Amino acid sequence: MPDAPMTPDTLLSMRDVTLAFGPKLIQRGISLDIRRGSIFAVMGGSGCGKSTLLKSMIGLLRPVEGRFEVQGEDYWAATPARREAINHRFGVLFQSGALWSSMTIGENVALPMQMLTDLPPATVSRMVALKLGFVGLSNAVDLFPSEISGGMRKRAGLARALALDPDILFFDEPSAGLDPITSARLDDLILNLRDGLGATIVIVSHELPSLFRIADSGIFLDARSKTPIAHGSPAELRDHCADPQVHAFMTREREEGDSTP
Repeated sequence: MPDAPMTPDTLLSMRDVTLAFGPKLIQRGISLDIRRGSIFAVMGGSGCGKSTLLKSMIGLLRPVEGRFEVQGEDYWAATPARREAINHRFGVLFQSGALWSSMTIGENVALPMQMLTDLPPATVSRMVALKLGFVGLSNAVDLFPSEISGGMRKRAGLARALALDPDILFFDEPSAGLDPITSARLDDLILNLRDGLGATIVIVSHELPSLFRIADSGIFLDARSKTPIAHGSPAELRDHCADPQVHAFMTREREEGDSTP
């Protein structure tokens, strides 16, 4: 468990965080550090609290205990106005894409800029074209979510997450429901965000091929003890973690005959 002082390249950190919904404990004792320009994975089985931890990181759930810092600033001790300003540094890709069905793809991507900036319409249009071009959806600007595939909706959601040029991106199960080829293409986009734009990325996932391919480090949450039981990259957890639950999770596809690296 991380216990060393934060380094200058630490962008997000948690110390002894407890998450709960009323009397229902979700996770306790969460401590982690996320380096600038890294891809950090939140791992674990179903019901362990992965998405709940992500919700806390983006300001939707206040911890019962503990401290959450963004570049050394205590997020929950800040004023509401300051928290809102910090949130503008975040981009979020929700599991379903969460696009407005009554709006075109271009309108979906434009919405954050229209609501949170004073950019003129012509500039917004140029930015929408730029974001959609980055995710390979230049020709989908006038289409509605119902007119494109699931993989394209994920990429459209990613374009919207990039609308305000955030330096921290949060992805909730980005590969869920996608075929292996489409999932691999999305992984490529995520790697491009890190390598090309220098983005810091937090990803919730149980998809082993994606985790092994893109994640630099991570945390493993246990549903039974309701605590984190391992920290490290997916490869480190697979090859060196002695906990049988972690080992079983990280090797399950290999045991099923797949070629996980």
